Formats: sequence, structure tokens, C-alpha cells
Amino acid sequence: MTDESNIQFSEREALLFHSEGRPGKIEIIASKPMATQRDLALAYSPGVAVPVRAIHENPAAAYEYTAKGNLVAVISNGTAILGMGNLGALASKPVMEGKAVLFKRFADVDAIDIELATEDPDAIINAVALMEPSFGGINLEDIKAPECFIIEQALKERMKIPVMHDDQHGTAIIAAAGLINALFLTGRNIKDIRVVMNGAGAAAIACAELIKAMGLPHDQLIMCDKSGVIYQGREHGDMNQWKSAHAAKTDRRTLEEALDGADVFMGLSAKGALAPEYLMKMAAKPIVFAMANPDPEITPPDAKRVRPDVIIATGRSDYPNQVNNVLGFPFIFRGALDVRATAINNEMKVAAANALAELARQQVPEEVAVAYGVRHSFGVDYIIPAPFDPRLMEIVPVAVAQAAMDSGVATKPILDMEAYRQSLRARLNPTTSVLTLAYESARANPKRVLFAEGEEEVVLRAAIEFKAGGYGTPVLVGRDDVYDRLRALGVTDPETYELHNSRKSPLVPKMVEFLYDRLKRRGYLLRDCERMINQDRNIFGAVMLQLGEADVMITGITRPYAQTMREVRRVIDPIKGRTAFGVHVMVGAKHTVFMADTTINERPTAEELADIAEQTALVAKRMGHEPRVAFLSYSNFGNPEGRWLENIRNAVCVLNDRHVSFEYEGEMAPDVALNPRQLANYPFARLSGPANVLIMPGLQSANISAKLLRELGGDAVIGPMLVGMEKSVQIAPMTSTASELVTLAVLAAGGIAG
Repeated sequence: MTDESNIQFSEREALLFHSEGRPGKIEIIASKPMATQRDLALAYSPGVAVPVRAIHENPAAAYEYTAKGNLVAVISNGTAILGMGNLGALASKPVMEGKAVLFKRFADVDAIDIELATEDPDAIINAVALMEPSFGGINLEDIKAPECFIIEQALKERMKIPVMHDDQHGTAIIAAAGLINALFLTGRNIKDIRVVMNGAGAAAIACAELIKAMGLPHDQLIMCDKSGVIYQGREHGDMNQWKSAHAAKTDRRTLEEALDGADVFMGLSAKGALAPEYLMKMAAKPIVFAMANPDPEITPPDAKRVRPDVIIATGRSDYPNQVNNVLGFPFIFRGALDVRATAINNEMKVAAANALAELARQQVPEEVAVAYGVRHSFGVDYIIPAPFDPRLMEIVPVAVAQAAMDSGVATKPILDMEAYRQSLRARLNPTTSVLTLAYESARANPKRVLFAEGEEEVVLRAAIEFKAGGYGTPVLVGRDDVYDRLRALGVTDPETYELHNSRKSPLVPKMVEFLYDRLKRRGYLLRDCERMINQDRNIFGAVMLQLGEADVMITGITRPYAQTMREVRRVIDPIKGRTAFGVHVMVGAKHTVFMADTTINERPTAEELADIAEQTALVAKRMGHEPRVAFLSYSNFGNPEGRWLENIRNAVCVLNDRHVSFEYEGEMAPDVALNPRQLANYPFARLSGPANVLIMPGLQSANISAKLLRELGGDAVIGPMLVGMEKSVQIAPMTSTASELVTLAVLAAGGIAG
């Protein structure tokens, strides 16, 4: 059950997303140095011969000397792509690349997509089985039924690594977790309930098998397909051995009859299949899993209208209780890989379901509550955890790993579960979760974001993405031809976008009055203010912001940063008593570093450096990090001496006097700040680990360093984010992409930047 929500985008935007820069969504990066001839000799010939011999003598050594133990193959033949049907192996590649990205994003599992151009189950079985030496696990995806059953079962029998068809078992595990909690809330025991399963495809059969494995008696489940109830002896209606395994001994023949008195409806069928009058016939406090995509068998509002006592889950993110496979497959494979399991068995699936159910019953972290705009607590509208709950990474893999050990399929048992839990926590960069939560927060608390350069294509694409994502209302500044430009970008209803044209806007008189009142004692005439409002998009946008017509302003695409900042400063001041400055955020796979001031203050004073450090530390905290601040220099604690060190040393003294709550130290060189072995030479230093907030001594070194890292470094770069202004203004680099503009807008709207 994938995330089908009300998020919309144009076909052009989707194609641009997949084609811009390096085509596709994945790449392979070497995990070892490859800079010198010696590196290459160790990586390949002759050095590679040593691990070759070691693996030949002990096959288990492959897990020590190769990537096998953290590598999953995502395999499809494209016969059941999402809701689009059989479009072939090649057409499935974007989906499989996306699946590989989700593995990495959520559980730090490396994955390679493999598309097989055959519909012959035996050919697929043979091809996949022959790849066992290459991978630590196999994720089957988008293979139609009944072939998917044949393929998965044969591979499980032939291979000694985990194999799972996620379309079946991922949905089943998440639905089972929700069912556990729904039964708890309604005081039911799984052994006593009656279940109706509508749908008899791969996911439906997997759901039936799993809840039976959890204790549901066989004769207390009725499965229905397009031909009605699957009963013992039925011969019509495309019967097969997998349906027959769940045939019920009953005289009921229709879905409506089957639902009479039933406790639970589980649907993996079609939109509208659960008619309101059918729901009326169910038992008190009915439990409904309406999981058809993209539209459920019955919507929650329709269900609650006729049965206010219903507990309902769907596959959609715009309703409570979303059945989303991303809650399962990354973490299930994570746990299975970490104990080198030979299979993913029912015990592991049940353990995952129980872990997810237990997580939903726990208190929801503050950052998750803020992101979703509601304070989630266990109850009828929260029986399944939120997909971006950061605790998933440590709770589900631990449960799966323990179940693998208890059931005898783990070949490398974990001896210290607490240490394992901590290692899971360290696998993912917290910035990734915070960014994800920031997007969810924007959806829950939409803001008005003003895009000052609304005539630029990249800005319009950002506005389209911002609106379609549900993050808020884009407010465009530009001439009337902006609507034509939106049409050219595939927008069918451009007039729904709010557009402000300085030549026509009824706000102009009020804006001129505001600007003249602000600037009249700085040498500006009334006509100067009229000209600036009419002709300068940054002035126009900034005054709109000051007048409360928007919450955030995004600009910078058409002019250099310094020029844009000068224009903005004519209208908006720094917060009183604060220093305005810029922060670049360098995001790596396992680390995040905040660098400031990279944009504004050429040679900051000690007080300004201390203020920049404090405010950047707050940004780091808002992005999920405990700040460790280093004041950078070419000198380490006075060695060597120099003319420009006094400000840096005095900034440390200022923080001493302020009694701040975060770690800080200086002056120190970058290698000492970032390399623990270098830092060990200074045992008196107050940093407990590598610095993650780097305060630069001046604008030259800061701006040069940030731009060098952007162009040459391997990290993703966010920013610069403008911090310390009275109103939330963000000045993007002129080379920004639409996605980068949206990220900046979301971070500003959520209060992380600004």
C-alpha cells in the first residue's frame, strides 16, 4: 500500500524531476578512497585477490569484505506496475529506482533495481536464484498474481537469503499492526472476531494468511472477489489454488451477506465497493481497512456518517490511519540483514506488526506532532504510526532481528541489543528526518509564501510544486503574462494563483505610503518610493511582507545576493539587538555541518560572532542536532600568533559570560574542529566530538568556503538561509533549482530558517 494522497503535479514537473542533472534517481559511490594508484591497487588488482581467497575458503567472509550484507535487489518484470497494470519491465524501472531510494532513505539499506524482461515464472525464478551470491536480500515488486505466489515460494525454497514480495507482505504487516490496535480499542480478541476480506489478489491473500498466523481461526474469515464469496466447492469465477486455500464453509454468496454481523472489513478491491448500507449491517464498533488505491472502498467521512462508531484506515495520507508500506519494508529488511537471516518468516512479520502497533500506543514525539499539525495520541484516529516517525528505525528492526533469532533463521545473532539499537539510531542523519517533518509541518500549517520573481520559469515551477504539495499558498509578483507562462508549464487553472502586478495592484498607494514613511528621512523623495514600488520586485515584495500580505518571501534568482540584500534592507530591518547573517547547511549521508556567517558581515566583531554562534546553534537544534560550535581560524589556541585572532578569542569570552547551554570552543583550525584525532592533541578542549557548527572569522573565508563546498564537495547544500531579520526573507542563490526554492520556502515557513 503506497502513499496515494491528494498531492498533485504536472506531467512536465514529474519528467523534469527524473531528468534534471543525472538522469534517474540513483548512483553508485565508492565507499573507499580511490584517489591514488595504491588505492586502486588495493581496490582491484592485485589487492582484491586477498579477499577473493578469503571468501573462497569461508563464504561467510563475503559479508565482511563486500557490500553483500547491506545490499538488496529490487526485482520486477513490470506486470503489475502500481495501478497501471502490465507495462513491461523497462517501464517499471522508475518505480524500482524509487523503491531503492526508499530503502536508503529510511533504513540505510543499499538497493539495486533489476528489471527482468520476461513473464515466464520459471525464467524469473532461475534468474533471481542465480544472483544469490550478489545480494543480502531480494525484494520482489510489481509482479502480477498468481505468478507472484509461484515466484516467491520457489525463491524462498531455493535461496538462503531473505526474499519478500512487498506488494503482498508489506501491506499485510501494516494492516495487521492497525488491526491489533483496533481490536485493543474495541475490547476484542482476534480468536473471536469475524473478518470479511474483499479482494483476492496478492495483498489480500497475504493479509488473510498473516492474520490467520496471528490467531484468527480459518473458518472466521470470508474472502470475496468479483464473483462474490469464495466458498468451498465454488468452481466459477477464476478460481485458483491460492483462493481455494481460503474458501469458507458458508451459505453466504455476496459481499453484503458476508458483512452481516462481521467485526472487520479488509478491502483491497475497488473504489466504492463498501456501500454505506453494507457497513450498517456490521457489528457494533466495526473495524474497516479500506485499502483500495487510489480511492478507498469507502471514505472515512462517508463511513462515519452512517457508523459514527467505526474505526477506519485507508491507503491515503490525507486521512487518519494510513496503511503505508514504507512503515515496513525498509525496517524489516534492515533487521533481517543485520542478523544475516536466511528468510523472512511469519514470526518476523508478526513481530514487525506488533512493534508497529506498540509504537502507535507510545507517546508521539514533539517533532512528529508539530509536523502533522495535530498532537497524535493513541485512539481511533491513530492506530498506525506516522510514516516519518524517527523511532521506526530503531524499534522495528530490533523486533524483526529478535524474531529471526528466536525462530532460528538468524546466522549472526546480535549479542547486545542495546548497542544494536544505538547503532541503528546512528545510521541515519537526523537532518533527513527533520527535513521530511518540515514538509509535513508545512502541509499541516500552510503559510502564504511570496515569490518575488514570479516571471522566472524556475520560480514558477517552484510555486507550482509548493501549491501542489499542499505546503501553502504561493503569492506571485509579476506582470499579467505570468498566467500564460503557467499555462505553458502545464497548469490548467492558472487564474487560481494569486498574482500581484505593481502596475495594477490596489495595494500600491498603501505600499508607497509605508515606504515613504520609512525612507523620507534617509534622503528619499516620494517619487523615489513610487518608482521603487512600481519597478523593483524586491522592494514591492518586501513591502507586501511588511504589510502582512504574506508570511515568507523568496527571492534571489535574478540578482546577486549582496544586491538583493541591499534592496530588502531598505524595507526590512534585522531583529532589534540581533545580527542578521547567512547559514549554509552541508548535509552528508551521516553528518550535517552548519557554516556561518557566509553572506553578510565582512569582519564581524566579537559580540557579532557570539550572536552568530548562538543563533546558528538554535538553527542546528531546530534541525535535530545537538550543537557543537567551533570558532574557526588558521590558529589553534594561539599557535601560530596572528593579527586577527582577538575577535575570535573575545567571542568565546562573550559566550562564557552568557552561560549558553551548548558546547563551544575556539580559536581552532578546521582539521582540529572536525577530526577527532587532531582534537585529541588538545585535551582541554570543551568539544565532546567533531564540531557541527562552524563559525567563520570573516565573510571572505566563509563565502569562499561555502561556494567551494557547493561546487566541489560531495554533500548536499541547503541555503544560504538568512537568519535574524524581522520578517522571514530568504535570498536564494541565482543557480537554485525549483526543488531548492521549495525547500527554502518550507524551512522558512516552518520557522527553521529565519
